[in-house]
Amino acid sequence: MVRVLAVDDEEPALGELLYLLRADPRVLSAEGATDATEALRRIGRALDAGPDGADAIDVVFLDIHMAGLTGLDLARLLAGFARPPLIVFVTAHEGFAVQAFDLKAVDYVLKPVRRERLAEAVRRVRELVHASAAPAAPPTAPEQIPVELGGITRFVTVDDIAYVEAQGDYARLHTDEGSHLVRIPLSTLEERWADRGFVRIHRSHLVALGRIDELRLDAGATSVRVGSTELAVSRRHSRQLRDLLMRRAGG
Repeated sequence: MVRVLAVDDEEPALGELLYLLRADPRVLSAEGATDATEALRRIGRALDAGPDGADAIDVVFLDIHMAGLTGLDLARLLAGFARPPLIVFVTAHEGFAVQAFDLKAVDYVLKPVRRERLAEAVRRVRELVHASAAPAAPPTAPEQIPVELGGITRFVTVDDIAYVEAQGDYARLHTDEGSHLVRIPLSTLEERWADRGFVRIHRSHLVALGRIDELRLDAGATSVRVGSTELAVSRRHSRQLRDLLMRRAGG
């Protein structure tokens, strides 16, 4: 169960957000604050109580435009704490997403808030809260994939692959050292490597999230830079990719 503090200086918007949060069965408690100063006092009590205390807060759902300290100001202050709560920004403005990435926000929800979109943000928060409380899993051996090269079989470690390119029924694996052709459809690799951080960005490309150096938006077109290579992101996959990158930055 997730313990929430919602912060918004517009009381009708705060009331609606609290109503939606309290209706979610994964939310144990949801309190409200109408400015950053009040929120800081409440978060201070939560930090004094500790993660298992009665006043603990797991996540702050935070508006950006507020009188006095803005939501971004408050998030920057919280970033200096030893064990700050998670942050989800709730705003009517799309233009602050980059700052949200930099502040390691878990999610960026646009107003007017839709119930299903808020539920997705709660799901992400809950996953992170549970992951931080769970004991660390034992390390697993790196997965390798065999590739043929001039009659010699080499084994390429999946973690060394930056992106994969579809070539008919084959897939070309791109690493820092070169590329290798394997007779495996891209769709099969997409399913097999989903839990290893690979994501489909185009019908022709599968990319390791951790190898993405830049996300570019230019005249409505989205692309990513992986090392020295720029890859187009289809419209179908662009929203999902931005969400995944946001989650990764928040983690």
